[in-house]
Amino acid sequence: MNAIKQLFGGNTRQFGMIFALVALVVFFQIMTEGVTLTSGNLMNLLNGNAYILILAIGMVLVIIAGHIDLSVGSIAAFVGITVALAIRDWDLPWWAGVLLGLALGAVIGAWQGFWVAYIGIPAFIVTLAGMMLFRGLNQFVGKSNTIPVPEDFQYLGAGYLPEIGPNTGYNNLTVLLGLATVALVVTMGLRGRAKAARLGAVVAPMWVQATKLALISAAILYATYLFATGRPGTSLPIPGIILIGLVLFYGFISSRTVIGRHIYAVGGNRHAAELSGVRSKKVNFMVMMNMAILAGLAGMIFVGRSTASGPSDGMMWELDAIAAVFIGGAAVTGGVGTVVGSIIGGLVMAVLNNGLQLLGVGADATQIIKGLVLLAAVAFDVYNKSQGKPSITGMLSRGLLTKNKPQAEAVEAAEDKIPTRA
Repeated sequence: MNAIKQLFGGNTRQFGMIFALVALVVFFQIMTEGVTLTSGNLMNLLNGNAYILILAIGMVLVIIAGHIDLSVGSIAAFVGITVALAIRDWDLPWWAGVLLGLALGAVIGAWQGFWVAYIGIPAFIVTLAGMMLFRGLNQFVGKSNTIPVPEDFQYLGAGYLPEIGPNTGYNNLTVLLGLATVALVVTMGLRGRAKAARLGAVVAPMWVQATKLALISAAILYATYLFATGRPGTSLPIPGIILIGLVLFYGFISSRTVIGRHIYAVGGNRHAAELSGVRSKKVNFMVMMNMAILAGLAGMIFVGRSTASGPSDGMMWELDAIAAVFIGGAAVTGGVGTVVGSIIGGLVMAVLNNGLQLLGVGADATQIIKGLVLLAAVAFDVYNKSQGKPSITGMLSRGLLTKNKPQAEAVEAAEDKIPTRA
């Protein structure tokens, strides 16, 4: 057991979700007689869930900051219908439509962020109002009609990496991307280990690091093989490329930058964070605006895959995104969670949906199972807290944000007076 904890970093919840994901894949692979891990099914799974995974990336930052956003599905639908109409009626090129959608998402996010951050209305209320407001605007602007989008725009949600170079029997771009990803993972892992050793930190044995990197590399190479050997004309989907880019970007932002540390600090203990110099209003404004931008992007990707925007787009998306974040390890009280964890949680839900559909399980039973999975994941988190397990918030408050001694003293004084939620 100690070896397993060393291998997965000692985070029971995190590697527990990885085990759950692997177990689900193996179970459905056996039950469907090998259909689950096929190129076609893997592409369908990624294309059909990319928009939810993108929403989960934004939602985890909102939840880490101590908020919730119930409006993302309605925002996605409103942005999607607006962009579809603009392309049709104004003859916009596809890239201009994408920029318009992102700008509209930023405006909506600034609107909601203003009420949350500077007026002080709870995000639950603001986004509940936004859910109704933008759902109504979606139906008003589109007159409850379905608006098709051109083929160029459809590529955003249903396209694949093109074929280049000699005919090797594989999609060469997909293979190159997979190999580059493995090289990046190995390089970053070894550099991180070397840096930790230079700073005098305790590092895991080399065999642990090597085994971890080997497992991750094997998973990436196997996925690369499946995506590169699909039916002619297919490869790694464009939504997958976008998702990978967003995971790398937001993973870096949340774990390696000052703003990322501030988000964790505000969610863990806002008063202590403010005493240490964190501008909590700015943080809250930014996470709400970022969420709306990603919601707009998710809406456009869905419209591209569906080939049209309709009045029922975005229904219940917020619940799927929230479920993915909590299953992936975020705490209901804020201050805890990771971008990678939310993606793992989203993949658990996606594989569960996909596998049950392949087995012919009805929608009613699928919803029941998903609800039980979510409840079990959150119950596990609550149990860990009741056992006094340490949280990320404590490390951030006492470590990352306390490089300056006066700030450290302020944080400690605040924590003595104000009970933390972590």
